[in-house]
Amino acid sequence: LAQGHLCVADFFPPPDVVAAHKMAVVVPRSFRLLDELEKGQKGDATSGVSWGLSIPDDITLSSWNGTIFGPLGTTFENRIYSLSMICGPRYPDQAPAITFCTQINMSCVDAKGQVKPTWGIMARWQREYTLENILEQLRREMTNSANRKLPQPAEGATYS
Repeated sequence: LAQGHLCVADFFPPPDVVAAHKMAVVVPRSFRLLDELEKGQKGDATSGVSWGLSIPDDITLSSWNGTIFGPLGTTFENRIYSLSMICGPRYPDQAPAITFCTQINMSCVDAKGQVKPTWGIMARWQREYTLENILEQLRREMTNSANRKLPQPAEGATYS
């Protein structure tokens, strides 16, 4: 180029320089869980799910309750399912442990009520996923052809 003329490269650094200056912002566990708690408290359950802390003064924000209202047109209809959700110290980088308290017959739940770690969202867990996402996916799984007509335990039966 002629002296005194600028080119595009003078304004935009090469990609390797840009990449070196970019830093991902990682939201701390407690901030993330407080955000989920606030959303759960404001929730209106129109999506058929709700969630909140199982121990209101749990400063570790580890033990949660979830509720799924059985979807229409399935054997889960008119039933309310309670779940226990444990967010370990590595949450949200690691998926929480999800266990149904209410007995349920579903392909993604084992005989003890635990959601299988090989199932859907749990198997492909990403930091961006939330407790709400898990509950919504479980409710959606209830409408799946493999589950929607499965015979269910007696209403109100719980795991011991």
